[in-house]
Amino acid sequence: MKLLEGAHLAPPERLPALLDAAASAMGVRAAVHLVDYEERYLYPWRAQEPAGEPLPVESTLAGRAYRHVVTVAAQAEPRLWLPLIDGVERLGVLEVEVGTVADLDDPGLHIQCAWLSKLVGHLVKLLDQYGDAVHRVRLPGQRSLTGQLTWSLLPPLTAGVDNFVVSGVVEPRHSVSGDAFDYALSETTASLMILDAVGHDLRSGLIAATALAAHRSGRHAGRGLYEQAHDIDAAIRGQFGPSAFATGVLAEVSLTTGRLRYLNAGHPAPVLMRGGRVVKPLTGGRTRPWGLGVGEFAIGEEFLEPDDWLVLHTDGVTEARDEQGRFFGDTRLADFLRREATAGHPPPETARRLIRAILAHQNGVLQDDAAIVLARWTAPGELSP
Repeated sequence: MKLLEGAHLAPPERLPALLDAAASAMGVRAAVHLVDYEERYLYPWRAQEPAGEPLPVESTLAGRAYRHVVTVAAQAEPRLWLPLIDGVERLGVLEVEVGTVADLDDPGLHIQCAWLSKLVGHLVKLLDQYGDAVHRVRLPGQRSLTGQLTWSLLPPLTAGVDNFVVSGVVEPRHSVSGDAFDYALSETTASLMILDAVGHDLRSGLIAATALAAHRSGRHAGRGLYEQAHDIDAAIRGQFGPSAFATGVLAEVSLTTGRLRYLNAGHPAPVLMRGGRVVKPLTGGRTRPWGLGVGEFAIGEEFLEPDDWLVLHTDGVTEARDEQGRFFGDTRLADFLRREATAGHPPPETARRLIRAILAHQNGVLQDDAAIVLARWTAPGELSP
């Protein structure tokens, strides 16, 4: 309660000090570690300087708590690492230093710390909306102009409702230009979008921003997929002339029946996963890229089964090349997704690991922007982690 009351009208910079006071009342010490936008390191955010060194996501107990969204106990310290989330979006971890090793097994303390981490996660997300403190911790350095434009328009990287989880990633995080994604979730419907605007400069970022704005405007007005596609096409042609275009996919999933309706404007085909393997690419709903006159077309349709995954991506994923010129390719993508499904990783962790695999394939040097959207639908009434 002290934390919640103290956060009322507090600037973002005050949150670490408020957490110190709340943790002290519980008889522990606590600190926030926020994940950077590339999801490689967990950066400490403390009231007192120096804050400390970042912790690698891949090789630490804190990273394990983040990756698997579980509480991890460190006997040697002793301390707890708890995932810091808002809804299903991972923001970092909460470090809780306890008095003795025996306290690590106290179920009451675990419950208190779990509630504390959920409240802090919510406050981090809330305070980030009207200040720069959270952003400065998560982004050491500066974004390019196009990167800032694109990131300012993206929705949260992960969101979920009762039986649907969606997670998206764009890379590079500092200077992405023409790749973007969008989604909206309601009681009955999930709307998804991914796009790739032509070029790798500010103009491509402006084309992507225009496409996103046209899509959201039509979606907010209740217009269907067919009308949304024409809205995007007209907006790009009207603002940039006949030489500008963007490829992309629009999709809608009924959260009660699993019915999927989609259209593909000159983009790589979405992929359907079922039972831990890629079933097929979705090749329906084809039309010309937005900006080139989409014309008349038919909406593609598929029926999802419980626990099916829908994978949307830009060509920067499959066309990523190693030093010998070999593409990452559809086969390598399918193999990666199968391994991830076998390991039981949820969409947010799978998206993070896929970007890492693509970068490793290119020896750490990204040759093109890449965007990924992973979505999983389960039967009505079943909760998705």
